[in-house]
Amino acid sequence: MTAVRDEPLAPEPGVDSAPVITVRGVRKYFPIREGVLQKVVGHVRAVDGVSFEIPRGETLGLVGESGCGKTTLGRCIAGLTDATDGGIYFRLAESDRLFLDEMDAVPEAERTLQHQARIEAIDLAHRIDRMKGDSWRSYRRNCQFVFQDAFSSLNPRQLVKDIVGRPLKVYKEASGPELTDRVVDLLQSVGMGRQHLYRYPHEFSGGQRQRISIARALALEPEFIVLDEPTSALDVSVQSQILNLLHELQQERGLTYLFITHDLGVVRLMSDDIVVMYLGEVMERATASELFAAPRHPYTEALLAANPDLLEGDEEAEMRGLEGTVPDPARPPQGCRFHTRCPAAIPQCGWEVDDAVAWLADNSTTLDELSGVERASEFDAAVRFRDSDAAAEAKALLEGPEVSAPMQGALLALSASGAELRIQFTEVDPVELEDVGEGHLTSCILHTSRSTHL
Repeated sequence: MTAVRDEPLAPEPGVDSAPVITVRGVRKYFPIREGVLQKVVGHVRAVDGVSFEIPRGETLGLVGESGCGKTTLGRCIAGLTDATDGGIYFRLAESDRLFLDEMDAVPEAERTLQHQARIEAIDLAHRIDRMKGDSWRSYRRNCQFVFQDAFSSLNPRQLVKDIVGRPLKVYKEASGPELTDRVVDLLQSVGMGRQHLYRYPHEFSGGQRQRISIARALALEPEFIVLDEPTSALDVSVQSQILNLLHELQQERGLTYLFITHDLGVVRLMSDDIVVMYLGEVMERATASELFAAPRHPYTEALLAANPDLLEGDEEAEMRGLEGTVPDPARPPQGCRFHTRCPAAIPQCGWEVDDAVAWLADNSTTLDELSGVERASEFDAAVRFRDSDAAAEAKALLEGPEVSAPMQGALLALSASGAELRIQFTEVDPVELEDVGEGHLTSCILHTSRSTHL
């Protein structure tokens, strides 16, 4: 008996113009546990308030250093892990998005029953963590994932026929000879064929294994695919083949991609829009052409300068790049999170007590005499030492010429009293993404409305 096909959700009026994926204020925190009882003592902020949309048939490039949260965000969007806060919506109409934006400004206690009912209806129909039954099943078939390591994502004990055909079995799309024919068609669409049906993953090269992963992702004819570093583990020549294949498949099938990578050269070729992430937050978003022509954030500029292939006649650019280490995501910097490594940092970027303490730790042994810290806020604290000499030495070091001018410029108070050093910085508000023209968004205060107050 032929199984009834599990059809995707019927398009709603206007759905063709709606973004396939809408990400609204998504956060993903991982608890830090200590002690025998595994008490939660903090959280790693892997993704911290990210928002964007992916239009139908386009590719959004998500780029950043390792550890910036891009893979975690991709897994949240694919439904492989739950977000801590915020919402990820599938086929959210513009009218519904505007309504949700309006409701964000209304305190929950002031929302009417009609408002609550509409929010609930939108969430059940479009928000992936609220979907149930057929809605969730439809999203799972319409959102597929291609992993970075094709070998570990393929079952080593299964034949290619079973690996690629499993989604078709699970959704009762085909069985018997029809299933084999469907698998062959999928393999041919990625440049392989019937002769590969009865082989195991270890019998293939890295590029061939990634083609098998792509064929599996295409099995249920999805609308949207998350591509997590799909070419980073491959040779350069094979990378170009896989990228060309992905582009051809997108053109033929009208696919929508989230392309996650650290390679700006690759993302430039593949993406319509690009989102640049750092330490869980979006630093900049623009079209690919605009981002490469006129980056508006020092972090983006540093990423470009660190890639020799993207240097367009700038001989000195290869000498620039990122310095220092990524801060602890459990205690991200205040203000702009990039200011601790930024070559263009200014006093208004968000310097705090932790920055002064970190500088002392890297440049002296004064902190060996530290006995405690009493914080009034992230910007104001009393640092206690075991003796007054250590406090006086720390003060002298922070007033010295070795400390960066932006950090010193942000100091409001620096005074030693006995064994206590009072450190107070100018308090700043969290930075927000702002549109600086034609949909180009940046969080750098040098380019936003806050620059007029500098």
